[in-house]
Formats: sequence, C-alpha cells, structure tokens
Amino acid sequence: MIAVRELHEIAEFERVLELYNEIWHFGSGDPPVTLELMCAFAHSGNYVAGAFDGDRLVGGSVGFFAAGGTLHSHITGTTARRGVGLELKLHQRRWALERGLECITWTYDPLVRRNAHFNLAKLGARPQEYLPCFYGVMDDAINQGDESDRLLASWPLTAPHVEALARREPYVTAAPQDAVVVLADEGGRPVVGRADGATVLVGLPADIEALRRSDPGTAKAWRHAVRDVLGGLMAEGGQVTGFCEKSFYVVERV
Repeated sequence: MIAVRELHEIAEFERVLELYNEIWHFGSGDPPVTLELMCAFAHSGNYVAGAFDGDRLVGGSVGFFAAGGTLHSHITGTTARRGVGLELKLHQRRWALERGLECITWTYDPLVRRNAHFNLAKLGARPQEYLPCFYGVMDDAINQGDESDRLLASWPLTAPHVEALARREPYVTAAPQDAVVVLADEGGRPVVGRADGATVLVGLPADIEALRRSDPGTAKAWRHAVRDVLGGLMAEGGQVTGFCEKSFYVVERV
C-alpha cells in the first residue's frame, strides 16, 4: 500500500534528495532542486510530497504555483515499483483541486516512450509546446551528453477524459485508420515518411536511455528527428491528442 503525504521537515527533504540522486546519479552536477528550495517551497505553501511504502520513501515530487493559476510540477521521481508515479500524480491532482487550480503543467523528455505513455495515455495530459534543449546539456547519468529537449505537458484536471482516468476507467487513444506514419523506427533508426495526412503518427525509439549508452550517434539522430518532425508539426499548429500502441504520438494537423 502506497501512502502519499506532504513533507515539511528538513530530514524528509534530505531523504527526497537522496532518492533523486539514486535515480539520476547527479554526481558533481547541480541537482534540479536543493534542500533550501524545498524548505522555501513547503513553507510558502507550494507542493512538496513523498510517497511511502511503509516507512520507505519510494517517490518524491516538488511543484510550485505558476502563471495562469496553475501548478507547475518541477520534478517527480520514483523507484522502479509500479504504481508509485500514478499515486503521486493523483495526490498532486487532489491537492491542486483543493486549492482551486484546474491545471498542472510539467516538462518531460519527448523521446522516452514510457513517460509519453504515462503522461498522455494514463493521465490524459496533452503536450502544448516543444522546447528544444530547454535545460541545456545535462550531466546526470540518465541524460549525460544529450540535449535536453522537453515537451511542456498540460493536465486539465477537470476535463472529462482526465476525470475518467482518475477513476481508473479505461481510456484508449486509437489512431484513425487513415493516419500516416511520419516518423518510424526501422531497424532502430529514425526514418521520416510522408506527412500528408490529417492525422499523423510520430514514432519513438524503443529505449532512448539504453541507446544513449550503446549508440550515441543513433540516439542523437533520434533527438534531431523528433525535434524536426514533432517540433515542426507543433510549431505549425498541430495538436498532440494522444499516444497509441505505446509507441506513437498522435498528431492532428490543422
């Protein structure tokens, strides 16, 4: 049984930092949040929470109030146990709604399939903006050497499909039969196809994190292909409406 609660004590914040370092192995690099910042956020009424399996901390999330009456979820990290991330996000959703907020935003790496599936298919968030190299070149063990492209995801907390997903009801994004694949994974490499459909599918590599370690050149090719294709479609007004088959962004063109 996972229990999620707000955190207020320095010792709790220290445990969150230890958890984040176990996940990302920051080393000498700057962590994405500091002990002092968590203290300030919690004291000023922002969101700092931990997920616990008994007494063991298995997840942590830090967010702050942002423009437009939203909560921006700056960083969320969990152990490998399934379900922890979902419990954290549902707690974050309840916390935001109790404070009169109707939207939560966050950024994520558009190349990580499992994150795209979780954010779009399991939570119902929708990408709003493609942000090239948003954090510069990062030094942690997961992102080391890669350009930090991000998608800004927006989670409309009271949208019907989000409420259904929060009730654990199934919600599946199915691409139209006439959708065309504009970016495909062929033999592990990105291949650009036709883009003349009203709905197009943008594919991702099976495991970009492993690819960064085993074949940095191909990982870089994927980074630039997704930036050019998905980023280009969004810049032209295309709307990402889902993630299907755990592999493809579904983009509705205008």
